[in-house]
Amino acid sequence: MQPNYPLKMLDKVKELIGDVKSFNASTKEEVETFRIKYLGSKGLLKELFAEFKNVDPQLKKDLGQALNSLRNAAEEKVTELNDSLEGVQSQKSFYGDLTRPSEPINLGSRHPISLVKNQIIEVFNKVGFTVSEGPEIEDDWHNFTALNLPSHHPARDMQDTFFIEQDPDILLRTHTSSVQVRYMEENQPPIRTISPGRVFRNEDISARAHCIFHQVEGLYIDTDVSFADLKQTLLYFTKEMFGKSKIRLRPSYFPFTEPSAEVDIYWGLETETDYRITKGTGWLEIMGCGMVDPNVLKNANIDPVKYSGYAFGMGIERIAMLLYQIPDIRMFYENDKRFLEQFKSVI
Repeated sequence: MQPNYPLKMLDKVKELIGDVKSFNASTKEEVETFRIKYLGSKGLLKELFAEFKNVDPQLKKDLGQALNSLRNAAEEKVTELNDSLEGVQSQKSFYGDLTRPSEPINLGSRHPISLVKNQIIEVFNKVGFTVSEGPEIEDDWHNFTALNLPSHHPARDMQDTFFIEQDPDILLRTHTSSVQVRYMEENQPPIRTISPGRVFRNEDISARAHCIFHQVEGLYIDTDVSFADLKQTLLYFTKEMFGKSKIRLRPSYFPFTEPSAEVDIYWGLETETDYRITKGTGWLEIMGCGMVDPNVLKNANIDPVKYSGYAFGMGIERIAMLLYQIPDIRMFYENDKRFLEQFKSVI
């Protein structure tokens, strides 16, 4: 062996230590290639230690320390790079690949009841009706007495109303007419408002009835309001909502209106479904209406001699069932995604 060979070998080891410390990798494959190059069974360290056996004993100390430093540096670099790359990989798996193109977001849809409610509100907004809201938990005065419902009226019975407390009576409202009473107490005529909201009645749940449903009730009070004004408003609504302008008014009874009427629209008999929902008549009931009873105006401190008005009310579920041909009212409350996703295309 040449006398200056150990010195050249020492310089080479120091140079390799510098290369190891400056090495960097972006993938695990590069780290593995580096490990094999330095620490593998046929790597540089294996060759250097084999040559180390032939070095003069007096020079082995410095060269041995350098070789050990090289080996430690290589092992530490492999461990450091593997840990670093694993951290990046775990971050990617947690956040995903932040450089990838974004995926389309699955948007939800409005509930069919909300769609129909908003449509009804928009129709009446065009003719000057404002929206009024009130509490779902009501007292006897606003839900019954102020609306001219006598103390013996069946709606006051336990089997028809959800009472929370008695004496004084606190209950879940059975109609949104209670909102109209509150509005009349707080505002002076002219009044033109609609009251959409959820109502509750103690009924057996079936395909046509539910203990929870939604109503929109309208109220118009001013001087010289007549039944002709009511009919014209109803004609406007049915044409805007259903595209049908043929209606009929059948005499009926409601405690808070006099005279009172049920409103039917001519749906037609073009399809088998039309025959089924109209029971072969072509006519379909959609709401109740009437002129506001003077006693209701008195209860709200409005002069019934000077002012008159009309009121109407409809079930939102019933309108939605007609518009979308939904056969069972229970479908609105089951939160079945297969049902709700069908309304994604509806604005």
